[in-house]
Amino acid sequence: MPRPHHPDDDRGCLRMVLAVPLALLTLVAAFFCWTALTVRPSGPWDDDAYRGIVLSCVFAIGAAVSAAALWALPSVRRIMGWWWAGPALLLGAVAAVRWVMGG
Repeated sequence: MPRPHHPDDDRGCLRMVLAVPLALLTLVAAFFCWTALTVRPSGPWDDDAYRGIVLSCVFAIGAAVSAAALWALPSVRRIMGWWWAGPALLLGAVAAVRWVMGG
């Protein structure tokens, strides 16, 4: 006699599906964080570079917050550990520090 299907049997497949948006958001956060850290203004008059740094920081923080919001959903949190959102949050924190310290 076949066993009834248990909803947690598909956790491996669901983890793979949910890993895609989390990984993409982490990559977006990493790109904008890298951009914010590598842009160097020519001097105090270089307003375009400062605006670019701030914009990169905003996008990195936005991607990190989006990844954390996705992970915070109860159905996602039950399947994926906290460390899935950790890299994105770390990148968001680095971008926030960059914004405050010299954006």
